[in-house]
Amino acid sequence: MSQPAPPASPAVSATVALSLGITCFALMGVGTAGALSGALTPFIGFRIFGMGLLVGLAALLFGITGVLRTRASSGRAGARRAWGGLALGALALLVLAVSAAPGAGLPAINDITTNPDDPPAFSALARQAEERDAPMKPLDRATIDAQKAAYDDLAPIQLDLPPREALERAHRVALELGWTVVASDPAAGRIEAIDVTGIFQFVDDVVIRVRPSGSGCVVDVRSKSRVGKGDVGANAARIRAFREALTSGS
Repeated sequence: MSQPAPPASPAVSATVALSLGITCFALMGVGTAGALSGALTPFIGFRIFGMGLLVGLAALLFGITGVLRTRASSGRAGARRAWGGLALGALALLVLAVSAAPGAGLPAINDITTNPDDPPAFSALARQAEERDAPMKPLDRATIDAQKAAYDDLAPIQLDLPPREALERAHRVALELGWTVVASDPAAGRIEAIDVTGIFQFVDDVVIRVRPSGSGCVVDVRSKSRVGKGDVGANAARIRAFREALTSGS
């Protein structure tokens, strides 16, 4: 009596695809949870999350290869592993697309202001940056030009209020938006604050400047990321939220 043929071993590409897919989401979870809990710095957490996305793309490629190599006519096993790796890789690609969508078409800059030609200056936060051995750099010409092209809706905010009253309103708005006010200088018409991003807990610096203008005042805002080159539009979105709350009288 002939012996039954041994079961076919799964295709290597299928096994690799599933392993990479699982590793992808493990890395993404570690990066996100580590940053949220404070166990990892925001930058390290983001880098681990990014590594997970790259592993996910590899899972997608191996998954496609595995599906082709385990099709019914091939006689190879491992189709479920291949499809699992492909699905996880595709999900990682979707996460990447959703994450990158806000920054599509935007320049890789992270220092945004309502007044690029005369930006508000940091004072207390600038001193803190010096103490961290990470001095703030002034806006250069390339950044100014890129901002003007990408964020032409941002402009100085005109208010029909006395400067001191406008500064008090700006202070209330900053707190309502969840910012931590670091310094307030009514004589200089300046408020400095920090804002922490939701997922990876990146710390961004903000300065608000209020100056007399005619019978009212003009308010300028500057929002700057501490790390990275681009900000996927986060600083501009923060300024817009502040402008909307400030002008609505909240």
